[in-house]
Amino acid sequence: MKEIPFHESITPLERVILTFSLVVGVFMAILDTTIVDIIVPKLTAPLSTDIYGAQWVITSYMTASAVGILMVEHLERLLGLKKVFILGLTFFTVASLFCGQANSLEFMVFWRAVQGLGEAFIVISAESLLFSAYAPEKRGVAMGIYGLGVSFAPALGPTLGGWLTEHLNWRFVFYINVPIGILNILLTLLFVKEYRTANKHQPFNVVSFLFLATATVSLLIVLSKGQQLGWFSSDFILWMACLSTLSFLLFLLSELSSEHPLVDFSTLKVKEFLVSLFVYCFVLGFSMYQVFYLIPLYFENLKQIGTFQTGLAILPMALTIGMSSPIAGALADKKSPLIPLSIAIPVYLFSSLYLIPKADFYMPTAQTKVYLVILAVGMGFFFAPITLMALNRVGEEKRTLAVSFMHYIRFVGGSFGTAMATNHLQGYMWENFQRTSEIQEHFYILEYLKAVPETIFYNLQVLFAYSNAFKMAFTFAGLWAVPGLLALLLLFKPKSVLSGLLKVRG
Repeated sequence: MKEIPFHESITPLERVILTFSLVVGVFMAILDTTIVDIIVPKLTAPLSTDIYGAQWVITSYMTASAVGILMVEHLERLLGLKKVFILGLTFFTVASLFCGQANSLEFMVFWRAVQGLGEAFIVISAESLLFSAYAPEKRGVAMGIYGLGVSFAPALGPTLGGWLTEHLNWRFVFYINVPIGILNILLTLLFVKEYRTANKHQPFNVVSFLFLATATVSLLIVLSKGQQLGWFSSDFILWMACLSTLSFLLFLLSELSSEHPLVDFSTLKVKEFLVSLFVYCFVLGFSMYQVFYLIPLYFENLKQIGTFQTGLAILPMALTIGMSSPIAGALADKKSPLIPLSIAIPVYLFSSLYLIPKADFYMPTAQTKVYLVILAVGMGFFFAPITLMALNRVGEEKRTLAVSFMHYIRFVGGSFGTAMATNHLQGYMWENFQRTSEIQEHFYILEYLKAVPETIFYNLQVLFAYSNAFKMAFTFAGLWAVPGLLALLLLFKPKSVLSGLLKVRG
């Protein structure tokens, strides 16, 4: 007897509840990737550490989440997607409670790692479950709604984090997850049906997992601590890089010699899926994550506005992403996924390479907001159509693996992007500072300094150097999207695009 598809086995009301539960869970989990960035400077005193120690609060979350992604497909075969989602919610909620109570760095780092593990379970299981809960002709909308969490939540993080820290306490950044998490667990238990793909159970390749986990963790440590320790001038960073490279090689050898590999690389034969990996890595990871990282720094460090005001400045961008994503998904369903992509590519290139690099100290905040809104349209139109094309072609049995693969690439690409943004910003700042020093005529400078305190002149020089550094860092963030966008062109066929445009006109 043929099994009834999951989307046909649930009622419209059950689908609405399932969608709400999954999106809330994803939104809560991904929000924590940026909301905690705001409070890192405020953790030094309560946790009895310095700013470099407090950075492990972010690093531990990243590494645990990356490792957790590698486990989801196997857990789905054992438990089903609903139970994996509930397990992730439980880990995340309990860890949030203990993170809010932390009084030592070790305690905080441990529970942030548990929280990161929960985030991985939530994000992967929710996307696979949500995609399967909708009929094929409505899955673009489903991915557009899911995109609210993936793209909208990181942009909203600074706003919410700034408000909570200024009006309540940094601990409420974690406490706010507890009641939401508990209610969502109950909602999922009571109203969401269990589902698992047709994948047959097979042994978990522990050896390959350990090699890939070791490679991923050591790579993320290199990326997150490299700037602080001087990159490869540090023995620790050098050893971590060697360990990561060796572990990746051993992982490949283990996969090639195993009867039950951890990753089914046959999915890479699907052109749409392979292109989606390029988009997730370069556009979403390398490029967009750099922008998400740089924008709060631009407003706070260069424009010198407060944390909450920074969040308000970013809010229009976040809302635009939130509105654009479902629109792109609906357009992909009704017409063709290539239509929203044909809008996203030029808008994102124009805004990231021409508009945003104009942002400097002198640009009015209102003008910067307008440019960010235009950029947000390009961001919002990417996720739903490319995900829809990739998952439709991969097939149901390999869907959870494909989702895990895409988010793993996004995560590693985002880590690379954040590390490069930090390196570019600091490097260009000192380069510009040095250039302004070299072109100065010392005689006139000495005369000027007789009337002006030296510290004021130095601060002005730093300000101008930072202003130029942000322009250059924004430019390179946009350039990293180009490889992913070029890969997207492989999906375009003149006839299919033309027919799609004719449908829109009709």
